[in-house]
Amino acid sequence: MKKKITILIPAHNEEKVLPFLFKSLKDLENNNKKFSWEFLFVDDGSRDKTLKLIISETKKNKSISYISLSRNFGKEIAIAAGLDNFKGDCLIIMDSDLQHPPELVPEMIKLWQKGYKDVFAKRKHRKDEGILKRIPTNIYYKILHQFSNIPVHENAADFRLLDKVCVKALQKIREQNRSTKALYSWIGFNKKEIEYEPDPRQKGSSKYSFFKLLNLAIDGITSFTISPLRISSVLGFISCFISLIYLLVWVIIRTIIMGVDSHGWASTMSFILFFGSIQLISLGIIGEYLGRIFIETKNRPLYFINDAYFSKKR
Repeated sequence: MKKKITILIPAHNEEKVLPFLFKSLKDLENNNKKFSWEFLFVDDGSRDKTLKLIISETKKNKSISYISLSRNFGKEIAIAAGLDNFKGDCLIIMDSDLQHPPELVPEMIKLWQKGYKDVFAKRKHRKDEGILKRIPTNIYYKILHQFSNIPVHENAADFRLLDKVCVKALQKIREQNRSTKALYSWIGFNKKEIEYEPDPRQKGSSKYSFFKLLNLAIDGITSFTISPLRISSVLGFISCFISLIYLLVWVIIRTIIMGVDSHGWASTMSFILFFGSIQLISLGIIGEYLGRIFIETKNRPLYFINDAYFSKKR
């Protein structure tokens, strides 16, 4: 009996690139007929013709399935929807913009057949990205490596193969604020990386702005480490120590013992602003964690499905 491989493809406003993607997937299927294939698209509330093109393609390619979410929930939730509806022996997650080369899929499958449960593609470099995206990304990984016990792989893409045991583990995680890259590391299992050179985007533009990436980074840090809370506590002790030294040396010794008038409105204001800033930063960090607790305690569903079609090859 043929092993069944499902390729999960989240899509949001990708009508320009879909014709190229459909052809690549068909070529992949034709060149690897010893496996049973399913191409599972998750339309994440697209406002263009993305869903219509996918529906139309189901009539031409019997391996295509799709899930249409009720609105745009974000890529992390779209992946979760695909994981929940997975049926097969292994799952491959790839982007719809063709920057994840389908030609790499057979190599990933070979490693899976050797016993690896999680085969992930790692970018050789990030030179194709702008400095406003590359520097914050590097800082994010350094912070996560420094303060978390989760070994998140740097430059690892969402392009990866997951055995069904990994998928079943991820299905049990129902967090609203998700950092899927960190979750892959958190669940464990036998992993193997392969390097790849990202292909240029065929059509359209990236959906990730600087602020969206920043939000993902904050979700990743607050989901897997409480170090920012500890850092704010340390800053509080340091500022308290500095305040005591200032009070002891500048005010008590200089004024009371030496009899020198204590002037310095500018320096006093500097201290007030400095310590006030530390307090606001600490409150902001606490607020980030408290806000996420508030969201999780609502226990809302991760997503709602507006429409779905699953291939008869399931």
